[in-house]
Amino acid sequence: MWKQILQKRRLSLLIGVLVGGFLALAFLYLQNDIHRNYLDPKIPFQIYRPPPAPDYTTAEGWYLNPAHFYADPRKVDVFFVHGTSYNGGEEWLGSTSSNAIAAEIQRVQLPNYAAPFAIMGNVYAPKYRQGSLFTQLTLKEDSREARQFAYRDVAAAFSEFLKVRRGGRGFVIVGLEQGGVLASRLIRNVVANDPNLKDQLVAAYFLEALVPENQFGVTSPIPVCLSRKQFGCVVSYVSINSGRPDVALQVLQKAVYWQGDTLQPMGSQRGVCVNPLNGVASGEEVEARHSLGATNATGLEWGTEPALSVRKVSAHCLGGLLFVDKPKSPSFKDVGTWEDQRKVNAYNLFYGDLQADIQTRWQLYEVTQPAH
Repeated sequence: MWKQILQKRRLSLLIGVLVGGFLALAFLYLQNDIHRNYLDPKIPFQIYRPPPAPDYTTAEGWYLNPAHFYADPRKVDVFFVHGTSYNGGEEWLGSTSSNAIAAEIQRVQLPNYAAPFAIMGNVYAPKYRQGSLFTQLTLKEDSREARQFAYRDVAAAFSEFLKVRRGGRGFVIVGLEQGGVLASRLIRNVVANDPNLKDQLVAAYFLEALVPENQFGVTSPIPVCLSRKQFGCVVSYVSINSGRPDVALQVLQKAVYWQGDTLQPMGSQRGVCVNPLNGVASGEEVEARHSLGATNATGLEWGTEPALSVRKVSAHCLGGLLFVDKPKSPSFKDVGTWEDQRKVNAYNLFYGDLQADIQTRWQLYEVTQPAH
């Protein structure tokens, strides 16, 4: 009798767990749908009126432009394309005159993701009419058209960058998240097709951006980096918490790539993965003892060097994605709103590693150049 009662209780408990899990999953999907619906502009992009274009000949067209005050001629010039900071709702594209958009880029993205390159570089960071967060969450044609539109601003800013830059002969391109996807077209359409620019490219970094291996493979005009002692190549990765395979699936499902002038779903194409801990495209596990420093630099003023947590991050590439084991510190927890958690992290697990990477590649590039 007691055995039957115990079995019934276990069955009831199992049913309760299954029902609870189903309800939690249903709530999660419902919550995602509610947020996406709120962010949807609900107007076809074809009849949408974009915000005014930035003027890159003025200081107002840039978050950072050392040509307007001081650029160290001994450093390499770095063209930095920021990631998503506009959630969406009423607009497909973020306005470059928005204080809220600017505040997030200046508070989170520049100190965490552009600053590592300032150790060796003069960083130029243009404003541009970015695709909203909503456009990053769906593969619908309107969303892809909005992201394609953003490229015209990035191309115009790069043209101005080439005119005004003051540093050494070489240059670096860095794109973060959607900025990485936009920068990948810049590399293939502009840099790779101009022998002079191609010779001046020290490296291209697509941070937290997935680009196809068949466009940046070892035989490509601008190939993936196979060693840190290499220049004129591409470093690209999308980092995934090793305990979140569901996030990996979401990244693959929403990934896009440039097919000519249009963005298309990547589908089953394999992405480029260069491990930033050693600057090498391989599936080798790089242990935490090789990590040169993670940091949470959010809120730091430009030019302020953050404290680094060294030997805390391990990572390996698998299936075109970078799987990471990160520190337990509260500084590296994913916090904020539903929207915040779908943008780039408000910390950089590879800050010190990217510093070392750009320093090594730039110094190698310099010594290979003929004396002037």
